[in-house]
Amino acid sequence: MAEDRKVYSIKEDNLGEVKIADEVVTIIAGLAATEVDGVSSMAGNITNELVSKLGKKNLAKGVKADIIDRCVTVELALNIAYGYAIPEISAKVQEKVKTAIETMTGLEVNAVNVRIASVDMENSR
Repeated sequence: MAEDRKVYSIKEDNLGEVKIADEVVTIIAGLAATEVDGVSSMAGNITNELVSKLGKKNLAKGVKADIIDRCVTVELALNIAYGYAIPEISAKVQEKVKTAIETMTGLEVNAVNVRIASVDMENSR
């Protein structure tokens, strides 16, 4: 693994240990957020359609995850499509990100903080 990455143990038993890099949590959060209808993209990021061409690593942009004692706090910066209710979309993003991280990693999510960076007029309703 790269030296600059932080890794966290998510499982340890008689078969061995499972560790994940902090970047894995940010990619999960970015993917989950962009799956919500009304989210155009992560702020300063590519659109969901380009992910397959350019790679999933770019989804970590616009996402910050702090992991302390198996508890995660996520900060997301999103671009929302015009015509969608920001409180409604934000609540859906928070729930989807929380569920995705907890299901895929076994870590507990304390908070998912959403910042709306811009409104996208091209992807409007």
